[in-house]
Amino acid sequence: MSVTHATFVVERVYPATPERVFNAWADPEFKARWFAGPDDWENSPLSLDFRVGGEESSSGGPKGGPVHTMRGRYQDIVPNERIVSSYEMYMDDQRISVSLATVELTPKGDGTLLTYTEQGAFLDGLDQPKYREEGTAELLDALGAALSSENATA
Repeated sequence: MSVTHATFVVERVYPATPERVFNAWADPEFKARWFAGPDDWENSPLSLDFRVGGEESSSGGPKGGPVHTMRGRYQDIVPNERIVSSYEMYMDDQRISVSLATVELTPKGDGTLLTYTEQGAFLDGLDQPKYREEGTAELLDALGAALSSENATA
């Protein structure tokens, strides 16, 4: 039994207003477009109750397993500025980490600077901070692609 504590920060600048970026986290249909595992994974539908105290869950994994599941709760929401959530990650039925995640949105020129900070406890060597940081960066890149796609169709 072991625990590795880690904090990491990932930043992205998006060509969208803070309101649009915030909505990408708050709107279940929009979030489902970018908040998913790799293309070759089987993903379950996203469950999202975006309010303080509300819960979120999603799961997926490569065909044949293992299944990765995220279960979270929103702790603080300041519209268009900040989202704080806590979440657990599971691999099949085993909890592999518990984290506190903060999303901060700051106007930057005609766009938005998103600063994502995660403080995690990674359990029993089943997950590593560097893998979570890489996965988070990929999700934030997918968010950027979804925002760009929305721009192209608007």
